[in-house]
Amino acid sequence: MKLLRLKITDPKGFRSLQAGFEYCFRSEWDLQEEKGFAPFVCAGPNGSGKSNLLEVLAAIFYHLECIYLTNLPDSFRHEEQENQDGFRSEKAIPDGFEIEYLIRPQEPLKKDDNGHVHVRIVKEPNKTPRWFLLNHEDQQDPLEPPLGQTHARQLLPDYILGYSSGENEILSLPFFKMRFIQFDEYRQALEDQLSYPGRPESRLVYLDGGFSQAILLCNLLFQDADAFKPFREDVNIEELNEFRIILRRSIEVNESRIQAFGSQDESKQESIEEIVRNHPALTAVEDEASASRYRVNLVHLLDGEEESDKIVPRLKRCATCWYVDETDDTLYLDYHINEATREAFRKNFDFEVNKSPIALFQAFQVLLTLNLYAVGDPLKADLYRSDSHYVSETVSTLASDECIMRFESVRFRKSDVAVPMMLKSLSDGEHQLLHTLGLCLLFKNTRSLFLLDEPETHFNPDWRSNFITRLHQCFGDAEGQEMLITTHTPFLISDSRPEKVLVFKKDNGSVSVSHPDYNTLGASINKITMSTFGKRETISGHAKAILEGLRQRFEKGEDKERLISEINRQLGDSVEKLLLIKTILDSMEGLD
Repeated sequence: MKLLRLKITDPKGFRSLQAGFEYCFRSEWDLQEEKGFAPFVCAGPNGSGKSNLLEVLAAIFYHLECIYLTNLPDSFRHEEQENQDGFRSEKAIPDGFEIEYLIRPQEPLKKDDNGHVHVRIVKEPNKTPRWFLLNHEDQQDPLEPPLGQTHARQLLPDYILGYSSGENEILSLPFFKMRFIQFDEYRQALEDQLSYPGRPESRLVYLDGGFSQAILLCNLLFQDADAFKPFREDVNIEELNEFRIILRRSIEVNESRIQAFGSQDESKQESIEEIVRNHPALTAVEDEASASRYRVNLVHLLDGEEESDKIVPRLKRCATCWYVDETDDTLYLDYHINEATREAFRKNFDFEVNKSPIALFQAFQVLLTLNLYAVGDPLKADLYRSDSHYVSETVSTLASDECIMRFESVRFRKSDVAVPMMLKSLSDGEHQLLHTLGLCLLFKNTRSLFLLDEPETHFNPDWRSNFITRLHQCFGDAEGQEMLITTHTPFLISDSRPEKVLVFKKDNGSVSVSHPDYNTLGASINKITMSTFGKRETISGHAKAILEGLRQRFEKGEDKERLISEINRQLGDSVEKLLLIKTILDSMEGLD
């Protein structure tokens, strides 16, 4: 995928991006010159709109996903409307946009000489998006009839992948909305006794703490030594040692929730007892007071006979050992990692067919999404309508023993530590490196859009200076990915050509984007700091204040030799220090 142009036509704009904001990512010349993987690096002051660019792209593709999902759950009722073309649409945020990109579809559509289709999508406020295929002159009008699901899925990115560091959640909202849609898709299939494919239909994936272990385990189980080189060289990880999966299969539900599992035929009246008796995921339990309580097996559609191809039997076939604690209906799966374990995962999760760990990740994704079971329908309805920045303030985190699925005892070997380590013992920077590079390794062979918001905040200077190199190592010769990274570090800019550096500026409430007016590739950190970030000094603020105080004392006529001695004693080497000393020495020569 290659982004070409984005314009916001919603009269309200989007976050800090004003109505009419437009940016062209590539010119015809750029397309001819561009070779291989190269991310866009978004730089600029805090609050200049960098993260909003990533968020609006996530919001646009979230909206398009909602239109073309086959199994949009009944709980999704965010201002749905029937459009004249019959598509069901969630009101978009922003409600007006134009986006253009190139993509290589698998279906036989008209392509350019490089195998791309030039896609333009135009969404006017309160109207359904219109699709244009612009490879040839006879395709300047919108497609009629409107684009169907089969072609739309081919012309959309394989995945939209998001990462945001720390407490910065500005990017996460579209992804969390889709995560609840994915859960309700499964829940509705469970309640209605329908089949479930074992993977989410939508392609939005957000990497946060709950999914980071899944990303890391998939890479540690499947990737070869060459692909794993960045992990080994920077974090000193040698190999995965063991881990445990805990599945709390059934939970207690109120009698009021049982009705949702009954017949959808309104003319058919079923008692609670009949519903429980007729639904395989429900059981009734009597307590000592002979009062009836009810439990639902949330993993019912994912479990089955050992020979079946459902998720839980496949995980059992890969396990070193497993057992069920009957007291609370919890399944424990233990994995001691050796070549036989890896081979079992390869066979059971399609690695030998797809040459990718994505099938295992999707299995983990489905199971982890079941942890949203505790969120009620009113809160979900509010979330679907929300444009809030902070999802975590609304959706509480479950205690570990309340989770349907969780990882435990993830241990691995490091070359600089004698005994196996727990994953939780790693530093913030090590976690961040494993998460971001792991996301790239996992989806490297897909036509995906990667949106990484400040992925290097916890890195030391050496890791920051090597981050672009590590990204290139992850992707290798793979093609088809698009990546946008926001940053405040000059190191990422120094590893990028100027046409790949987007400098954001905000004046009088209006955001503008430009390229640096100098060659950024290989430019010094000082040059980038001064030219792109507007930092003229090479020293920090407190040291600068001390230096200025010494300068003022010189200007007031204090003894020059004593001042030079004090400058050398107080301050380390810097250009600013040398310039002040030179000024003092020049004044002494003038006196001589």
